[in-house]
Amino acid sequence: MAQRYFLQLSYKGTSYHGWQVQPNALSVQEVMEKALSTLLRENVSVVGAGRTDTGVHASFFVLHFDAANSDIDVQNFPYKLNRFLPKDIAVQRVWRVKNDAHARFDALSRTYKYYISTTKDPFATETTYHFSPELDVLKMNNAAKLLFGYTDFTSFSRLHTDVKTNNCKIYQAEWTSEGTQLVFTIKADRFLRNMVRAIVGTLLEVGKGKLSVDGFKNVIEAEDRRIAGVSAPAEGLFLVGIEYPDEMQAIL
Repeated sequence: MAQRYFLQLSYKGTSYHGWQVQPNALSVQEVMEKALSTLLRENVSVVGAGRTDTGVHASFFVLHFDAANSDIDVQNFPYKLNRFLPKDIAVQRVWRVKNDAHARFDALSRTYKYYISTTKDPFATETTYHFSPELDVLKMNNAAKLLFGYTDFTSFSRLHTDVKTNNCKIYQAEWTSEGTQLVFTIKADRFLRNMVRAIVGTLLEVGKGKLSVDGFKNVIEAEDRRIAGVSAPAEGLFLVGIEYPDEMQAIL
């Protein structure tokens, strides 16, 4: 009988067309399935905790897979698997879970960070968004606080997606300064396609003085993607945390 495993990994998304397998484009999922299939000598399919778009990174990501070989040495498995993976994907750990455990559906929350470099940094060109204009961070944070009062985020969702609802519960949304970087942290029970980048792009309009805090509120309430700001570039976005129930969280 097959055994289900959870696997924690991180990846730099610059060279990939997102997480999910797609025709004629390299994805992180495709690379992981090939590496696992090679190491385990069986066809392995993986299910990720979510989908990241082209160029988006993950410092913390979880997937699950089933293996006919239930005697995997979980201590040495990450080391062995990393030898089959490129430099921009790394596995940190793997562990056994119940066969009905699900990396995506069992997740309680996800946390993203968006990084903006306020000065030009040649070593951060693919992992931050270089944005030099002065920003009113206080107004941006005042606008971000408004997100807590709403659940429908249609205004920040990619159009024509196949989700049943655009409702999300946001637990955290704030801007902080870290040296020459400005960091936006957002945590929610679920996210819509392109949601974080659309929120960041609209908050940048507030920071530049082109949109008021009340205007940001109107954007949310309009439930219309066409009046929100342009999505911030992919390179600054990281998935940094995924929360699971206690019985899974203890292993993370």
